[in-house]
Amino acid sequence: MREKVGFHDDKRHSITTGFSFGLTSAIITTLGLMVGLHSGTHSRTAVIGGVLTIAVADAFSDALGIHISEESEGKHSEREIWISTLSTFVAKCIFAASFIVPVLLFKLTSAIWMSIGYGLLLLGIFSFFLGKQQNARPGKVIFEHITIAGTVIAVSHFLGDLIGNVLR
Repeated sequence: MREKVGFHDDKRHSITTGFSFGLTSAIITTLGLMVGLHSGTHSRTAVIGGVLTIAVADAFSDALGIHISEESEGKHSEREIWISTLSTFVAKCIFAASFIVPVLLFKLTSAIWMSIGYGLLLLGIFSFFLGKQQNARPGKVIFEHITIAGTVIAVSHFLGDLIGNVLR
């Protein structure tokens, strides 16, 4: 039988794993999709549909991915695996869906720019705390994560432009 301290540490690890993966995936995937759909279609309906798809279908997909990954490690209890699975799904679903708000309230181009700012701010804040937790330089962690997100956003924009121009 596990000690209570160990159990709580394992539970905290499972929640942290799911939350950090869900948050990061929600930000990067949703921004990439939004920017790509916007540059390719300029359609509010397409962007909202894409965000909702990410918030539901991709949240289930990522949760299953974490579930299988945690199982494959062979070192987590069934309860810990399910906690990681559910925290991934909830984080991905909530954070991805939150990107709909500016799209509903503002003109699409403005909403895209606001979403980019919001997503990078969330990622920067999370990266800061992650860097502090790991006793790393937070600035380095923030730079690394924002650079990756920026690359995804830029590539998605140019890919959306290319597809939009080819299909018009």
